[in-house]
Amino acid sequence: MTALRFDPSLRQRLRGSWRILVKELAAFGVVGAMAFALDIGLFTWLTHGPHLGALKSKAISTAVSTTFAYFGNRHLSFSHRARTSIGRETSFFFGINLITLIVSELVLALFIYSLGYGHQSTTVFVVNLATIALGTVFRFWAYKRFVFLHPDRVHARNADLDRELTD
Repeated sequence: MTALRFDPSLRQRLRGSWRILVKELAAFGVVGAMAFALDIGLFTWLTHGPHLGALKSKAISTAVSTTFAYFGNRHLSFSHRARTSIGRETSFFFGINLITLIVSELVLALFIYSLGYGHQSTTVFVVNLATIALGTVFRFWAYKRFVFLHPDRVHARNADLDRELTD
C-alpha cells in the first residue's frame, strides 16, 4: 500500500491559504469586536438616554459602527486583497450592511410591535445581539465574496472587460 502524497506546491498553497484565512478571521474578529462594542454601546445609550426607541437607535448605532468597520476591515482584515475603486468597495460594503440592518430592524420590530416587548426590554437587547451574531457570519462571507476581492478575481474580471471592449 502506498502513502498518499501531495504535490509540494499544493501543500505550500494550502498552508498559505490557511494562514491567510486565519489572519483574516483574527483581524475581522478584532475589528468586529470593536464595532460590536460601539454598536451595542450606542444602541443602549440611545434607547435609554434620549429615548429614541429601539429601531431608530439600531439604525444610528449601525451606521456609526459600519463606518468604523469599513476602515478597520479595509486597512486591517483585508489589507492584502486587491484594491478596487473606492466607490465600488463602499457601495458594496454599505449595501451588505444595509441588508443586515433591514433584517435586524424587521426582527426587532417583530419582537417590539407584534410580540409586545418594550423598546428597553432585556428580550429586545438579546434579540439585537442575536441579529448581530447572524449578520456577522453573513458579512464575513459577503465581504470576501463581493467587497474585498482576491487579486485573481480582479485580474480575471479586468481581462473579461478587456475582451468585451475589443470584441
